[in-house]
Amino acid sequence: MAKSLFDIPSETLVKGPVGVIFAEDLTGLTSSIRHHARLGFKNLFVLKRQDLELPEGCSDLCHAIDIPDAFFSDVSPYINQLIALFPDRWIYYCFNAEYLHFPFCESRSISDLTDFVTEEKRSSVFSYTIDLYPDDLDKANDGFSLEDAYFDGAGYYALQRYITGEAQDRQLDICGGLKWRFEEHLPYEKRRLNRVALFKPEPDLEIDSAGYFNIPEYNTYSCPWHNNTTITICSFRTSKSLKTNPGSTYEIDSFIWSKSVKFRWNSQQLMDHGFMEPGQWF
Repeated sequence: MAKSLFDIPSETLVKGPVGVIFAEDLTGLTSSIRHHARLGFKNLFVLKRQDLELPEGCSDLCHAIDIPDAFFSDVSPYINQLIALFPDRWIYYCFNAEYLHFPFCESRSISDLTDFVTEEKRSSVFSYTIDLYPDDLDKANDGFSLEDAYFDGAGYYALQRYITGEAQDRQLDICGGLKWRFEEHLPYEKRRLNRVALFKPEPDLEIDSAGYFNIPEYNTYSCPWHNNTTITICSFRTSKSLKTNPGSTYEIDSFIWSKSVKFRWNSQQLMDHGFMEPGQWF
């Protein structure tokens, strides 16, 4: 086995899923940690550069893992190490300024979700990454605002996924949001909204740099028989990037358009807009 890129002491673990936040910077890190702790992640880890200090008051909610020369534009090496470290646990990953929502998450925990998905004999949960953005970039010039967060209520579409010209069963690429409206500032391979952010490994599972697993069933949005539960990651990552990147920041005065919707920070709103599927979970 390749040498681990990081070490997570086994004595720090308790029963339940493992959550990992890749900290690219400090923007939204405190709220991301607190949000995922509220969802019930008792094994919550923040992977960060050595020079990035964990926010005050968060040390009791998570464990910080310093990674020399951390480079999070491609997190597949780290996720594959997590798979090797935790072959029998559900694993979730996201970035700072991202916030997981799943159906009924206001009253149910992440363990409730993974228990249900396990009962459905599924090993992965299809995830939509929905771009959040502030309404006033003069007040939030870094593209981040929890109080005045909006998302696009329209403009989404799905493409059949192909590999070497062959359609993949129950695999879609979802597009829309800021990545669609400002696509000229984003490379093609970064425009997808779908991510399999919650999964339970099986032997020989690996993820590639594009975020797809080598076992096709992990990349599917549901089983062949009925709709399965899906989840949503509400993310400021794109708005933050567009407003901090010198190549785009001066070309964008506002993210607001006619289809902008104020985000109410609840799962029902996301289900009403079709971003999450409860499946058979009621």
